[in-house]
Amino acid sequence: LHGMFSNVRYPRFSGTNVPRDFVEYPSQVNEMWADWPEVLKHYARHYKTGAAMPQALLDKVVASQKFNQGFATTEYLAAALLDQRWHQLTPEQVPVDARAFESDALKQAGVDFAPVPPRYRSTYFSHVFSGGYSAGYYAYIWSAVLDADSVEWFKENGGLSRKNGDWFRQKLLSRGGSADAMDLFRSFRGRDPKLEPLLERRGLTAAAIK
Repeated sequence: LHGMFSNVRYPRFSGTNVPRDFVEYPSQVNEMWADWPEVLKHYARHYKTGAAMPQALLDKVVASQKFNQGFATTEYLAAALLDQRWHQLTPEQVPVDARAFESDALKQAGVDFAPVPPRYRSTYFSHVFSGGYSAGYYAYIWSAVLDADSVEWFKENGGLSRKNGDWFRQKLLSRGGSADAMDLFRSFRGRDPKLEPLLERRGLTAAAIK
């Protein structure tokens, strides 16, 4: 949809030609519709009876998405911080002992916690050494911040409607990289992004972890 709805003057800025830490965001927002009641009832049906998924079962599925998010978020952040540390080095500073450098980097970042190691160790972190995410592995969670905040906007404004869809299309999907990414988000959301919706989604608010 990011590509299909593109409406810009120069092809160079169409569709997903946006900064690396913005490219995942629009598609993540659209994932919300998978368990939206008006959408779910059309495909989540019993294979024999054709009955729609009971609300109680859907509630369990949604609640299960918060399972183990403390671990998942910590291991991800450790890898993202490690990526940043590697790519702050000059050629002269590249260490001989990668494991020692990694251990020191994790300690400095405050995520040296043996029960929750980084999602990727330096010796096989292909995302950032050969996968196009050099110094950009953080993009996934930043996109999740924008996504969760955008989902809250839809909920606050009535959910699935043509009016809301047109607003999302006009302010964001159609613009590609023709303006600064954060300006596009502010134009859609009406303010800067907030972290709280993502913490709520993952069950990591202060109230949830007491």
